[in-house]
Amino acid sequence: MKILVVLPRFPYPLEKGDKLRAFNQIKELSKTNDIYLFCVSHTPVQPAHLEMLRPYCKAIRVVRSPKLVNYKNVLRNYLSTKSLQLGYWDSVKARKAYKAFERMVMPDVLYNQMVRTMPLVSRSSYPKVMDFQDALSMNFERRMDSARFLLHYFLHFEFKMLRSTEYNAFKIFDALTIISEPDSDAIPHQRNSDIHIIPNGVDFEYFKPISCPKQYDIVFCGNMNYEPNVRAATYLAQVIMPIVWGEVPQAKLLLAGASPRGSVRKLQSSLITVSGTVPDIRQCYASSKVFAAPMLSGSGLQNKLLEAMSMQLPCVTTSIANASLRAQHGTQVLVGDTAQAFAQHIITLLQQPQQAQQMALAGSQYVKDNFCWSKSSQQLEQILQQVVNQKSGTCTTN
Repeated sequence: MKILVVLPRFPYPLEKGDKLRAFNQIKELSKTNDIYLFCVSHTPVQPAHLEMLRPYCKAIRVVRSPKLVNYKNVLRNYLSTKSLQLGYWDSVKARKAYKAFERMVMPDVLYNQMVRTMPLVSRSSYPKVMDFQDALSMNFERRMDSARFLLHYFLHFEFKMLRSTEYNAFKIFDALTIISEPDSDAIPHQRNSDIHIIPNGVDFEYFKPISCPKQYDIVFCGNMNYEPNVRAATYLAQVIMPIVWGEVPQAKLLLAGASPRGSVRKLQSSLITVSGTVPDIRQCYASSKVFAAPMLSGSGLQNKLLEAMSMQLPCVTTSIANASLRAQHGTQVLVGDTAQAFAQHIITLLQQPQQAQQMALAGSQYVKDNFCWSKSSQQLEQILQQVVNQKSGTCTTN
């Protein structure tokens, strides 16, 4: 197949979940298909990053979208009661560039990532598949809980607009995919059961156990400019860790990840390290004894948990994150939804290394059994092929 992949961001470097998913799907699909990549970017794409995608793509078109234009589009969408997300990633320049690229490629099928790309392809006559990735509306709904005043108003506005946008996707696309069942359930539609579940995977050759001195007791990794990660890091440092220190006074916490906000950088102390961008995130996992992901908001499947478990690190998380992971509490992961319970799980793993090791091994095996890029991409390829066949009037067999 000739697949035109349409993304809201250039899928490299892999510091965001949507980039990680897109990059690995492109890599796997390119083994048996011709991939053409179109994406919008708000920042310059480095030549070295382009080179990371060239082996998997027949052609790449990146459209720079100036932030001033994006902000004007956000205002336009607000005044016309449309999703602010769609406004930020939309522009006349991007639409024109996309149409020209589509005419040049003449693809068999379009594969879009996230509702942000809907305005680009909504009028295309080619077979179309969109990956919700996760339920963005649910993400905004959860963030409303801790927001106040004007921020709460805008989050509520965007929540309603995204719900409407997600609903309209069923009219525009021939098939829809998503990362997990809880995210699918969070999109209310009478055809909800038609959404295909395509989980993420792990590069097991890359994320494997590494022998490394344990400099830290606890680690939390993620893009530290992403609101759910910022909230989790703050909760871990300011609420959970004081309870841990009551039992393990010198326990050291590492907060690792790109672009830490000022509020995250301020968490730095004698017992808390805020690393910022690191050249190899595996060293952060390997230099710690326990991985903690106290997610209070967000949606989708937490890649950080998959990576940590793959590297045989015992993990503690919340029900929000484990809803998509579906690991078994007590054997493959520990789940705590209060600060006291979460902290006690960390203390247990630090004080009982044998239990921690058993959980690390069980968690690693669980991830290997259930999260594989090649397997999930095969599922995606079948969906794309079915849509092509249906549009051309031929029959498909599973």
